[in-house]
Amino acid sequence: MKSVDIIAVVLLIVGGLNWGLWGLFGFDLVAALFGGNTAILARVVYALVGVGAVYQALTLRGLKNRWSLAPAGMRKI
Repeated sequence: MKSVDIIAVVLLIVGGLNWGLWGLFGFDLVAALFGGNTAILARVVYALVGVGAVYQALTLRGLKNRWSLAPAGMRKI
């Protein structure tokens, strides 16, 4: 499960960087790399970032427990 978590976090970082570039400079990196914001590949990247965000939002409580370094008996809920 941790690999899915890592993929989702990487997607969120990509999305966050893209929005940061857009907000600061009006530059859409995903669109620049994949042929415009309506290109199929760019839309796939946008969709994957959205799926990663939904996954992280839905599993937030479980992530806290899965990534805890404390022994199972010592975990706080």
